[in-house]
Amino acid sequence: MSEQNHAQVAFITGGAQGLGLGISRHLLNNGWKVMMFDRDEEAGRDAMAALDEQSRTRCLSFTGDVTDEQDVAIAVQRTIDRFGRIDGLVNNAGIANPDNGSFEHLDWQAWRHVIDVNLGGAFLVAKHATQHLRKTSGAIVNISSTRAFQSEANSEAYAAAKGGLVALTHAMAISLSGDIRVNAIAPGWIEVGDWKKSSAKTQPHHSESDKKQHPVGRVGVPGDIAHAVAFLLDGEKSGFITGETLRIDGGMTHKMIYQD
Repeated sequence: MSEQNHAQVAFITGGAQGLGLGISRHLLNNGWKVMMFDRDEEAGRDAMAALDEQSRTRCLSFTGDVTDEQDVAIAVQRTIDRFGRIDGLVNNAGIANPDNGSFEHLDWQAWRHVIDVNLGGAFLVAKHATQHLRKTSGAIVNISSTRAFQSEANSEAYAAAKGGLVALTHAMAISLSGDIRVNAIAPGWIEVGDWKKSSAKTQPHHSESDKKQHPVGRVGVPGDIAHAVAFLLDGEKSGFITGETLRIDGGMTHKMIYQD
C-alpha cells in the first residue's frame, strides 16, 4: 500500500536501536516518515512496538544487512513502495566496538568485516538510494566518529573505516553535486545504553571524571546528534553545506590532556 504524499521520508540504517533509534524517533516527532533498516530483528520489533499509533503509521521496519546488496535493494524498494520517495539517507549502521586487539595479531577477515560494515555499507546503501534522492533533491548524512581524527591503541580497523567515511563524504558530495548534498557527523562519546533493545538495555551512569572530560560538562546523548542530522537534511536550513564533517563531541577533541 503506497502512501505517496509530500511528507519527507528518511531511510536510516541501524535505525532500530542506539543512536539510530534516537535519530529515527526525532525525525518521526518532526513529521518525517521513516524506514528503519536494521539487521537486528528483535530491535526492529521493539522499536515499532514502542511507537505511538500515529507514529507507527509513518514508520517502516526492515531486517537486513547493509553489506548484502540484495537486502539493501529490497529495503530501498520497500521504502518507495510504501512512501513513494526518499528525501534523506542516514548511514548510521556500524560495528560500534573500536577495539580490534593488538595490531600485529589483527585478523585479516576481522579487518575486512569492520571495513565492509562501517564503510562499505554506507557506499552500498547510498548507491541504491541515489536515484530516488535525485528526484527529491535530497541529502545524505554519514555517521563517522571523532576516531577518524584521533585514536586509542588497537583501533586501526574502526579508525580506518570512520576516516574513510569522511573521505567518502566529500567525494560523494562532488560526484552528486547539483542534485544531492552529502555531509557527515563525527560524534564523540554518545551514551546509548538506554536506547538499546529491551533485552540489552542498560541504565547509564557517568562518573564526575567522565563528565569533566567534556568541556560542556556531560556525556552526549542521541538527541545531540539527531538534531544535527535533522539540520543537515533540511535543504532550507543547510542548503549551502555539502562535503563537510561536523564534529559533535562536547569539545573533547579540542581539550589537551596531559598524563603524569
